[in-house]
Amino acid sequence: MHSFLELDQLCHNCACQRENVICQLAWLLFRKGLTSRPFPSGGEPVTGGIKTLSVPGDSSPVGSEDKGNIKEVPNLQGYEMTIWQLPSMLLVFISSVSPHPHHLFEYDELSQYVDSHQEEYVQTLRDWVAVESDSSDVLRRPDCHRMMDMTAEKLQAMGGKVELVDIGVQELPDGKTVALPKVVTAQFGNDPSKQTVCVYGHVDVQPAKLEDGWTTEPYNLTDINGNLYGRGASDNKAPVLAWIHTVEVYQALSIDLPVNVKFIIEGMEETGSNGLDAMIVAQRDTFFSDVDYIIISDCGWLSRRPALTYGTRGNCYFFAEVEGPKQDLHSGVYGGTVIEPMTDLIGILDTLISPSGKILIPGIREAVASLSDEEWKMYQDIEFDIESFKSKIGVSQLMYSNKVDLLAHRWRYPTVTIHGIEGGFSGPGSKTVIPAKVIAKFSIRQVPNMDPAVVKKQVTDYLNSVFAKRKSPNKLKVTMIIGAKPWLADTKHPLYEAGKAAVKRVFNVEPDLIREGGTIPIAKTFEDVTGKSIIMMPIGGFDDGLHSQNEKMSRYNYIEGTKLFIAYLHEVAHLKKD
Repeated sequence: MHSFLELDQLCHNCACQRENVICQLAWLLFRKGLTSRPFPSGGEPVTGGIKTLSVPGDSSPVGSEDKGNIKEVPNLQGYEMTIWQLPSMLLVFISSVSPHPHHLFEYDELSQYVDSHQEEYVQTLRDWVAVESDSSDVLRRPDCHRMMDMTAEKLQAMGGKVELVDIGVQELPDGKTVALPKVVTAQFGNDPSKQTVCVYGHVDVQPAKLEDGWTTEPYNLTDINGNLYGRGASDNKAPVLAWIHTVEVYQALSIDLPVNVKFIIEGMEETGSNGLDAMIVAQRDTFFSDVDYIIISDCGWLSRRPALTYGTRGNCYFFAEVEGPKQDLHSGVYGGTVIEPMTDLIGILDTLISPSGKILIPGIREAVASLSDEEWKMYQDIEFDIESFKSKIGVSQLMYSNKVDLLAHRWRYPTVTIHGIEGGFSGPGSKTVIPAKVIAKFSIRQVPNMDPAVVKKQVTDYLNSVFAKRKSPNKLKVTMIIGAKPWLADTKHPLYEAGKAAVKRVFNVEPDLIREGGTIPIAKTFEDVTGKSIIMMPIGGFDDGLHSQNEKMSRYNYIEGTKLFIAYLHEVAHLKKD
């Protein structure tokens, strides 16, 4: 009995290259475990393929010189099949093994291939993590360009139709411009009878330095107890590679992709996806014209249970600037004689949110969609341990004490967060200064049915009203610099049913259906511009430390996540094409 990989090599050496129809059926029977080998005795390559298939019966095998042996095929005794009898045999066989005759799914073989190549996959991730593609640091822009080139080269080597799309330049604060990293698009397959999915990902990363508190060198992928530590490992290089490996595995085993696969991979996600929105609009009627569904894997699980994500919060990010004297002043000389900008700023910030977390800006809470009984039940059924959550983030008390309230306020209610204050003195040591100008930075997470344009007016009007009551001679300026909308999908959409089936196949559990408290603006852009249905399918762990020190991707999630994507493409292939 030959191993699968040995027979795969023998078949590739055959002159017919598996184009002979009898060879095709013999190979199919072998893969389903119904034949011991799809080659003549001895396993030697043949010059013209297999001419007949003979079944052991009451006599020795019969047929032409080139013949294969079938074993233990029920109800077939002493049967010799010729090319003329192939169609009916093939139809009966396929119908008996699959409810979808056009998509025989060899999951076990695909899965085994992934397992046997995991060291290769880890090494590729190591090579990618080694590129310091920090999109926030202009000095690292050459690394971002190199990362996009590496991504394109990888996809080109696989035979994809690849383009590096120029999306323009970024204007810096000093007025200079620098080229934005090109966006990589790729396509594998263009069969109009198949579904077409588009996978989005990014290969830029957050800043990271060893002195920030990392245990390992952030750009040297380090395997410790099955965890792969490195900046960008989970966000988002491993998920992008898992999707690429998915296509590679189908190719390596000469199994047709069950769907057409497109990629759109960017290098500026961590700083706002500069230029990407315009590129999506420009290619709506070209690259995206035949896309049926969009898949995003730029998020993580909530617990150790696999999850499918169906919603994200949006974000309105504000600057509130208070300006007073023409320059900074000495607090000893001028303190007590001037109305200080910092005091005004702290005063108005204190009116944004109560100690219990209630947003005090009129109209914000009133716009929020109410929590339905069905949604409450979904939250109740989700696997989530409050004590573990507290331990993970290092706090003794949370805003809410029960699971449903906690998840609801994390995912589907707005919140105000004050991020910091620019101006004055914040360095080590002491400095007795009255700052002339201070700028507060705060954000309000958006949820259905909030509108960023309305929120901008509500916040601006409210802060101006509060500031006016202080009767201060200082000047207030409120600016909204980000207005990202929330995104919400229908969990009853067939995309999510396909996702559940894939998770069940790979992990043998039902996935949690979760939302993200953070913002992934590109999801709403895809939805608004292309009109396509979207699913978020994470493979990152709940403890991966995205944007933090010691970011990691577990080897288990990376490898099993690749299998999940393989299974998902199979499930999507069975969805009804619009």
